[in-house]
Amino acid sequence: MRYLVVVVAGLAAFALASLADVTTVEEIVCKVNGEIVTNLDLAHDRANLEKQLRASGLTGQRLEDGLKAETPNLLRDKIDTLLLVQKGKELELKVDPDVNKYIADLQRQTKTADPDKFQALVRQETGKSYEDFKADLKNNFYVQAVVSEEVMRKIKFTTEEVRAYYDAHKDEFQRQERVFLREIAISTEGKDEAGIAAAAKKAKDLVERARKGERFPELAQTNSDSATAKDGGALDPYRKGDLAPAIEAAVWDKERGYITDPIQIPSGFLILKVDEHYKAGLAGFEEVETEIQNRILDSRRQAALRAYLTKLREEAFLEIRAGYEDSAAAPGKDTAWQDTVKLKPETITKAEVLENPPMKRILGLIPIPGTKASGTSSSR
Repeated sequence: MRYLVVVVAGLAAFALASLADVTTVEEIVCKVNGEIVTNLDLAHDRANLEKQLRASGLTGQRLEDGLKAETPNLLRDKIDTLLLVQKGKELELKVDPDVNKYIADLQRQTKTADPDKFQALVRQETGKSYEDFKADLKNNFYVQAVVSEEVMRKIKFTTEEVRAYYDAHKDEFQRQERVFLREIAISTEGKDEAGIAAAAKKAKDLVERARKGERFPELAQTNSDSATAKDGGALDPYRKGDLAPAIEAAVWDKERGYITDPIQIPSGFLILKVDEHYKAGLAGFEEVETEIQNRILDSRRQAALRAYLTKLREEAFLEIRAGYEDSAAAPGKDTAWQDTVKLKPETITKAEVLENPPMKRILGLIPIPGTKASGTSSSR
């Protein structure tokens, strides 16, 4: 018996020592409509922030200043994203086609059609499982769709405002003559005569399809061997003299929408479409109207988005642990952390039950554990 007491005492001492050594590895710091943000989530985002700042060339004190300025907004950004994704799901926005198209484009660009090899490439490049990568991608499309539908689409301005902006900023619309092109490149590198002939036929077929009305950007995305394929073949604008003489001669004096015949180049065949051709001097209002609209949208976007996110916060269930702060908190919104351990159940006295007949009847239907229900059965 004495031996047993010693063993039990030893186990108790070991358990207490173990409890003393326990440290919190992961802690919930915020609850957003049933989803959570942890301290490890914020630590991961801070590490990514530092990588981004370093990639932009910041080091030393400038890096420290950048981290100090942006770190307080990490929880804000996390809450923003959760609210927008939740809203996208609530609105039942259809983003799966966008996800699938994006993945298909990635497979084409990386020339990795085999699913297993592509998933291995994703793990290698992102450090995430393919499932997590795809889930993050879907969430990104939810965010974009909600911002587009619920924020950007609701920013209104008149033609008079656009015209007034043009009149006040004419010095910003002085243009050199420039041509805007899109390309489809069909490579012949490493191919034999039969391969080159097949590439020439493919290029000719693509020209015919584009001239019959198929969208050039989509043809570029699915057929071009150039890195510009992901952008629908869009190229930076060219001034006169920037292009090789043979290519410039093929496009310079052509109107918007013109599509060249296949142009043979050392690496294969090139098809070009003239998207725009701006003459030198002050750009006409119609020429820059869309650009001005985008400028106005951009100038109002942040304020409109922040107002929308404040509204979502006001409607949301939000709890934030002490020591953490949402830098975009909705004014007057109580987000105090409720520690469930400290919450006490309400008690009901016998007198309250007697004073409330309906409650008495309800409680009477629930037998007390360890007893038998009394009363006369209706079947008797």
